[in-house]
Amino acid sequence: MKQVKPKKNLGQHFLTDLGVARRIADTVDACPALPILEIGPGMGVLTQYLVKKNREVKAVEIDSESVAYLNERYPELRDQIIGEDFLRMDLNKIFGGKQFVLTGNYPYDISSQIFFKMLDYKDLIPCCTGMIQREVAQRIASAPGNKAYGILSVMIQAWYDVEYLFTVDEGVFNPPPKVKSAVIRMTRNNVNDLGCDEVLFKRVVKTVFGQRRKMLRVSLRQLFTPQTMPTPDFFAQDIMTKRPEQLSVQQFVELTSMVADKVNSSTV
Repeated sequence: MKQVKPKKNLGQHFLTDLGVARRIADTVDACPALPILEIGPGMGVLTQYLVKKNREVKAVEIDSESVAYLNERYPELRDQIIGEDFLRMDLNKIFGGKQFVLTGNYPYDISSQIFFKMLDYKDLIPCCTGMIQREVAQRIASAPGNKAYGILSVMIQAWYDVEYLFTVDEGVFNPPPKVKSAVIRMTRNNVNDLGCDEVLFKRVVKTVFGQRRKMLRVSLRQLFTPQTMPTPDFFAQDIMTKRPEQLSVQQFVELTSMVADKVNSSTV
C-alpha cells in the first residue's frame, strides 16, 4: 500500500510513534460511550486505536490522498471517512445531532480555529482531546497571571475544564516539526449560562487582549462610541487598573456586565 506523502500546505506532520498514538487514543476514555470524531487522521496511526474503543468512529480528512489510503487501510470505516474541510462543516449532521468526542493530531496552523468552532458547538462536544503545538496547549491551560494566558485561555476555560496531559518531542513525527507538541483534554464544565451577554463577552475579551500591555481603563474605551462613553468614575474603578492577563474568567464575566450596563443605559 502506497504511503501518503506529508503535504506542507496542509500542515501535515504524521505521527510515527505507536506508543504516543495509543496514549492519545486513550484520552477519549474520560467520556465513555460517546461516538468519536477524529480530525486529520492522515494515515490512521491514531485511528487504528480509536476503532478498538467499541464506539462509532468517524474521521474528517481534507486530503484526498489520505482519504483514499484510509478507505483501503480501514475498510470498516469506508463510509465513515468524511472528505471535507472541518471548519466548514455543520457538526449537527455528523452523528445526527448526538453528542460526540472530538479528537485528533490537529494541524497546527488551524488548531485555534478548530477550538473556536468547538466553542460554537459546545453543547454537542462534552469532551475534546488531542495533540497540538505545545505553545498553544500551554496557552489554553494557562491560569491568570501568566504570559501564556490570553483569548484562548479565557474563551475555552469559560466552558471547559482543561488538562495539560503530556509533552511530545519533535522526533516522533514525519516530517519533524520545529516545535514540541502537547496532548490536552478539555471537558465541559457545569456552566450553562455565563450570566452575561456571550457575544459581548467575546468582544470584551478580544478587545482587551488586543492591547494586553495596557490597563483596562485604556483598552476598554474602544468598546464605546462618543454617545455611549461612560463618565470618568467608570474608568476610576479598581478593576480598571488591571491588565487583561490578571483577570479570571469570572472577572471577565463581571466586566462584561459592567460594560453592558453602560452601553444599555446610554441607549435608553
